[in-house]
Formats: sequence, structure tokens, C-alpha cells
Amino acid sequence: MGGGHGSFAAAAELSEAGHQVRWWRRDLATHQAVADAGGIGLKDPGGTRQVPIALLTADLAEAIAGAALIVIPLPATTHEDLAPQLAEVLEEGQVVYLTPGTFGCYLFASALDEKQPGVTVSFAETGTLPYLARKHSGSEVVTSVYATRLPTGIFPACSSDHAFAILKRAFPAVEGIEDGLSAALMNAGPIIHPPLILMNAGPLEHFSYWDIHNEGTQPSIRSVTVALDDERMQTRNALGYGPPHFPLSDHYSSDGDEWMYGRDAHAKLTDSGAWREQIDLTSHRYMLEDTRLGLSFLVSVAHWAGQSVPVASGLLAIASAVTGRDLYAEGRTLESLRLDRLSRDEMRQLLKEGPGCFQS
Repeated sequence: MGGGHGSFAAAAELSEAGHQVRWWRRDLATHQAVADAGGIGLKDPGGTRQVPIALLTADLAEAIAGAALIVIPLPATTHEDLAPQLAEVLEEGQVVYLTPGTFGCYLFASALDEKQPGVTVSFAETGTLPYLARKHSGSEVVTSVYATRLPTGIFPACSSDHAFAILKRAFPAVEGIEDGLSAALMNAGPIIHPPLILMNAGPLEHFSYWDIHNEGTQPSIRSVTVALDDERMQTRNALGYGPPHFPLSDHYSSDGDEWMYGRDAHAKLTDSGAWREQIDLTSHRYMLEDTRLGLSFLVSVAHWAGQSVPVASGLLAIASAVTGRDLYAEGRTLESLRLDRLSRDEMRQLLKEGPGCFQS
């Protein structure tokens, strides 16, 4: 579903792997370039080739009917609008994969519970896109790196066995973790991007193009990222989630545990040159998704768990000053989801059984 970088990469990889892919975008005209080209032009470490797609459609029901797996690589900013639409056409036993989710699994499950109570669907989310990819035209995508490890949680967790059996057929790199909240606290975007855009704000506004992952990743910025990631891992520990926590430092290291994108992924990313881009600090998804939604979610969960997260809170406050908006108030928080009053036992029950478990 969708027409972003991750959607292009997913449609190409899954089709090439032999899966029958129905690719949904809101407007059929946006598919025209792919239709005219006879598929997606894919360039990756294996070379350049054309990958045909089974079906291009703007009809949501047509795309979803009978599908075993629905992959949603869309930004979390689309979830509130998409969730109720998707809920109307989902079918018993399907698996929905959010890559990543920012606890979108709860939003989609809640929408389904409202639209089709009693229908059982598994909602999975992971900590990153399965690809480092960039579109280069209306029909071409360059995938620099494929994920080698995809920590994934299922909501509700009681459906994990069924969901993982389907997920691993499409994404062999999937690694099962405890539940949907554990997966949301693996989200790498809110750890990587807020320090990079805020601490590179001057260059981003001065230069036409600036690579935050290359010249923008300097030791002082890395130290802030490490501190922010420590807060994420401390929050996971406080909630009883076990390792591996996938520390972001492994992404930059040539030894130690393999991170989500494998060895030397950061070097491959910067060498590609595809991330030298214009970033508007008021409108880019790094601000509106990773900071407004992702970082606010981390702060809210940490506070609920009794954890102090000064770096996350400080970055969120600075981002609010930059944008002139209260990003926490606009964010995806336990308060906005009306989950902040749950006890830990109630939260565990919700994560295991789904949103209907507290209905009387």
C-alpha cells in the first residue's frame, strides 16, 4: 500500500520473490508511469532490471480481498485516515504489517474493532523499513540496502504464531519479539532523525542540499543520538522487555552485534548519495512523523513507566520551538490514545488480547 520509497521497494522485492503483489495507491493515475514502463525499474546491489507487478489498483477492496499479507510502508502520519478505511475491507485471518508502526498496530486494531467487531486480524509492526531505498522517477527505485534483521511484534500477541508463519514467507529476516509495544519501542526513526535534523538545522536551512547521514553525522551529534537511544533502551528495560534491544550504535559499528541492516549499512547509505536532499524543518516527515509522533510516543511511554528521558523531552521541546507547534500535544501519546490510565497488568492484557478486552 502507498507510493513512497518503501512501497516501491516492497512491491519490487516481493514481486521478484514470486509473490503475487496487488499494489494499491489512492489515485490510479499515480500508477501510470509504472504501467507504461511495464513494472518497476529496480536498481540494487544485484544490478538493474525491470520487475513486473501483478496488479496496479486504486480500489482498496480489490487490493485487500483474499490477501494473506497487507504491507503498509506508509508514514505513520497516514494511519489515522487509513485505519478506518482499511478496517471496512479486512478479512478474517489476514496479517497487516506496518514497517515501521509507531504503535500504529493499536490504531488499526481499534479501527477494526469498531468497524467489524469479532473479525480477527493480526497487526504486526517492526522497527524500520525493510529497505534503505529512494525513488528516482515515477517508475524506478534504488534500493541500497536490504534489512537482515527485522524485530517484529504482533498485536494482539495471542495471534503471534499465525502472524509469524505468514510474515516469514514474505520477509525471512523477521525476528519475533514480545508484542506490539515492544516493537514500537524498536522504532529507529525517532532515534536517528530528530538529533540529525535539529542539530543540523543551520546547514539544512542554508544549503540547497545537505546529507544529514554523511557530513551531518559528527561526533557531538552521535553522542546525543547514543544518549537518546540509551533512554529508549532504559524504557524497554523498565517495562520488562528483554534483549536484544538493537542499540543504534551497532548501525555505525563494523563489529559487535549485527544491526537491522547488517554490516556496513551506514557506509553503503552515505556512499549511495541518495540521501543528499532538501529537508524543510516544518514539513518533512522526519519532523512530522519521527519527531511529532515517534518521539512523543517514546516520551509518553517512558513517563508512564516512571522513566526520566531528558534528552528525548529536550529534543521534542526544541522541535516545538522550531516549528511553532506543541508537538507533544499533537503527538501519538498514551494520553491521546487514552491508554495512559491503564495499569501495567491492564496494558499487558491489552497487548495480549486486543482492544476489545476491556469492553463491558
